[in-house]
Amino acid sequence: MPFDRLTAATASTAHIGLGLAAVGRPGYINLHRDLDLPGDRTPDALRDRTHELLDAAYAQGVRYIDVARSYGRSEAFLAEWLTARPALDDVVVGSKWGYTYTADWSVEAEAHEVKDHSVATFDRQRTETRALLGDRLDLYQIHSVTADSPALTDKELHARLADLAAEGVTIGLSTSGPGQKDAILAALAVTVDGEPLFRTVQATFNALETSAGPALAEAHGAGLTVIVKEGMANGRLAGTEAPALIREIARDRELGSDAVALALVLHQPWAGVVLSGAATALQLAGNLHAVALDLGEEERARFDTLVEDPEAYWRFRAALPWS
Repeated sequence: MPFDRLTAATASTAHIGLGLAAVGRPGYINLHRDLDLPGDRTPDALRDRTHELLDAAYAQGVRYIDVARSYGRSEAFLAEWLTARPALDDVVVGSKWGYTYTADWSVEAEAHEVKDHSVATFDRQRTETRALLGDRLDLYQIHSVTADSPALTDKELHARLADLAAEGVTIGLSTSGPGQKDAILAALAVTVDGEPLFRTVQATFNALETSAGPALAEAHGAGLTVIVKEGMANGRLAGTEAPALIREIARDRELGSDAVALALVLHQPWAGVVLSGAATALQLAGNLHAVALDLGEEERARFDTLVEDPEAYWRFRAALPWS
C-alpha cells in the first residue's frame, strides 16, 4: 500500500511516528540509555521491548513506524510484530538503506555502521529489506544524504529507485549534518523522466538545530511529506538535560520537557510526521502529550534563544558516545 495512506489516519497522534533506532540494537547515542534500557540487551530482550513499544504506539493512535537497515534488528523485530498482527493493515512502514550495521550486537564496537550510497548497496539492502518486510514496506529512504552524496547524481541509482516507485513504494531520503538545507534543495531537483523522484524528506529539526527549516518549508510546498527526526536532540531536550526555558514551560503546563520540545516541532506548518525515539512505553506516552500542547506565537519566539550554530550542534552530536 502507498505511503500516502497515512493521510487517512484521523487520530491527532498519527502526526507522531515511532522510530526504532534506539531499541533495534544495543548501542545508540541517545543520552541516559543505561536508565532507559534493561541491563539485558540480548536480541530477545530488545525484541520484547520493541514489541511492547509497538503495541503501546498502535493503541494510542500512532500509525507510522520508522526503521532502517543499520538499526540492528529493527526490521526483523517489526516484521515479527506485523506478522503476528495481520489485521493491522493501517500501519505505515518506512525503512532506510545506505548504512550497513557493523557492530555485531556490541555496544563497544569500533564502528557501528558504515555508509555507502552505491547501486550495489541499494541492490543488496533492498533484497534484505524485501526478505523481512515483503509488501509491508511503504517508504524506502536513502539514509543520511549530504549535499556531496553520489546518491544525488547517480542516474543508474535514480532509475533503480524509480523502478521501485513503479512497484508502489514511495521513495524518500533522510539528511544529516550542518548542510541539510543544501542536500534537501538538491534532492528537490532530482527527476526521472521529468518527474520528481523523491516524495518524502526526513531531516533533523529541533529547538537547538533549526537550519533546515526553510528548505523543509520549500520541500513541503513542492508536495513532499516532511518527516522530522531527532526532535529531542538525542535526549538533550528531555528531562533534566533540557534547557531552563523548556523546563519552565513544562512545569507551567504540568507536562514533561519532551512534550514541549516535540510540540515546538509539531507547530511548524510544514511538519507532516514527527518521530518519537522512545525507548520505554512511559516515554512514548509522555511524547504523545505534545499533540495537545498549544504553544502561542510569543512563547514559540522565546525558543529562538536556544538555537545553536549548526556546525557546533553537529560537532557535539558526533561526539556523543554509543552506550
